[in-house]
Amino acid sequence: MGESTLKQKTASGLFWAALNNGAMQVLNAVIGIFLARLLTPADYGLVGLLTIFTAIATCIQEGGFTSALANIKHPTDNDYNSVFWFSSILGIVLYCILFFCAPLIADFFHQPSLTVLSRVVFLSIPLSAIGIAPSAYLFKNLIVKQATIQRIGVLAFSGVIGVVLAFKGMAYWSLVAQSLSYVGLQSLLKFNIIPWRPSLHIDFKPVRRMMSFSMKILITNIIQTINNNVLTVIFGRLFPVKIVGNFTQAYKWNNMASTAISGMLAQVTQPVLVAVDDEADRQLAILRKMIRFTAFLAFPCMFGLAIISKEFLVILISDKWLDAVPILQILCVSGAFFPIYNPLISLLLSHGKSDSYMWISLLQIALQTALILLFAPYGILTMVAVYSCFAALWTFVWFGVTGSISGYKLLIFLKDTVPFLASAVLACGIAFFAGSFFHILIVSLLVKIVIAVIIYCAIMKIAHARILDECINYILKKKR
Repeated sequence: MGESTLKQKTASGLFWAALNNGAMQVLNAVIGIFLARLLTPADYGLVGLLTIFTAIATCIQEGGFTSALANIKHPTDNDYNSVFWFSSILGIVLYCILFFCAPLIADFFHQPSLTVLSRVVFLSIPLSAIGIAPSAYLFKNLIVKQATIQRIGVLAFSGVIGVVLAFKGMAYWSLVAQSLSYVGLQSLLKFNIIPWRPSLHIDFKPVRRMMSFSMKILITNIIQTINNNVLTVIFGRLFPVKIVGNFTQAYKWNNMASTAISGMLAQVTQPVLVAVDDEADRQLAILRKMIRFTAFLAFPCMFGLAIISKEFLVILISDKWLDAVPILQILCVSGAFFPIYNPLISLLLSHGKSDSYMWISLLQIALQTALILLFAPYGILTMVAVYSCFAALWTFVWFGVTGSISGYKLLIFLKDTVPFLASAVLACGIAFFAGSFFHILIVSLLVKIVIAVIIYCAIMKIAHARILDECINYILKKKR
């Protein structure tokens, strides 16, 4: 792939990925506002308790094959077909296992209603399995524009279903209906935007060839999924379901904001890095630009969300969620660093280092869980703070491994990230102080946002940050 072609595809992919994430997060926010006003923390808590089971099952059936196919220079139709049938059959098997385990799950969380609820929620597992091979095709070929339009439409439709059912008094069932309709339609409609179709010729040889690479990705994805949901499981066991609901709400908004940033790069990073894996200097240059772009957006956005958390939650979803405010503020610290993980991890995978990815992730979840449990006697806020600080510091572990294979030096990495971190802290700190003088929530919200944006952009201009000029020029070019 030529340099200009790769650059064009990357830029186009980033633009549509940004549009996808922006539109998806706005839609998710709008839908979430309606649902949070209609439902209770307990409703969210019940559904949240099941998240880890569906997430782990989805990881198992995906099997790491998306990354494995992306690492193949020219995957064949038979490669995709093999993954399709393997994932689909495994999805059905996993659903059957969890169906019969439903009473045990209900007993673990001391919630009898989870037996029936989980059996319906787990239908998302075989539904999502159908879309794994098409997703891999979209990912490998950087088909972002069409996928963006589809995701936005499906999310809007499923959101309407959830909100209508919530108005009808269906409580947590409205969340379930929204989720199932989104997953099912998303999987099926992907076939409308790709030329590939599954065939009845089932050959699992390609899957077996990919296993040595994909199994490490699979184990790592399971570890990451546990890592992302470990607090919900621990809280579900230790605290009332209402507290779990408050955490789930805070985690959702933090994750939406963080994912909106990381998702822009996630859809293009690994394929791009794989395309230049034989050009070390060029690959490092691309990685550095991705790190700078991520830091440029992640730190001000996440720290900005932290300083407006109270106004944001109370205005949008009412003061019944006030207990979620301090949890969200703490989570924003880890949310600012998670997007920086992604380019570093993608570099590891582009070099075939799935084993390093696996062991580092395993070590992270082990140490993190031990620390969280150690601080359990001190309450939920302390446990969340330990989780968030540990996740932020773990960025340097990911950097340490990638630096050894890319030549990315620590001082250069700090130069690429710390100026944005310091600028965001300064801008948001001043904005938080200024907004504290206003007691009307909407006024305080607007004052904080406006001041933070002005100060941050002013610092970027004074410092002659090239990434700001590049973003502005690209947006203006797209408008022409």
